Amino acid sequence: MYTLSYHPDVRDKDLPLIPQNMRDRIRKAIEERLLVDPIHFGDALRKSLHGFRKMRVGDYRVIHKITGSTIVILMIRHRKDVYKKRIRIVQH
Repeated sequence: MYTLSYHPDVRDKDLPLIPQNMRDRIRKAIEERLLVDPIHFGDALRKSLHGFRKMRVGDYRVIHKITGSTIVILMIRHRKDVYKKRIRIVQH
């Protein structure tokens, strides 16, 4: 079983931009899919984002990193915006 950790920017900056119904759907996906089997439900990212993974929930992407038995959620953004902020997640 994995434990979950959120980068502070997810709660402060990402979640307020997401409609409530989509936040509920993303939360459910994280609890039922990502925490159960993060390798199966998360795709590895490449190039400058090597080491990070993404999980698709509708038009949103949950960018995360697996560190031991902890999954760190680094960003939750709409697919059109998520990779524009890649410098932020690489630095953390």
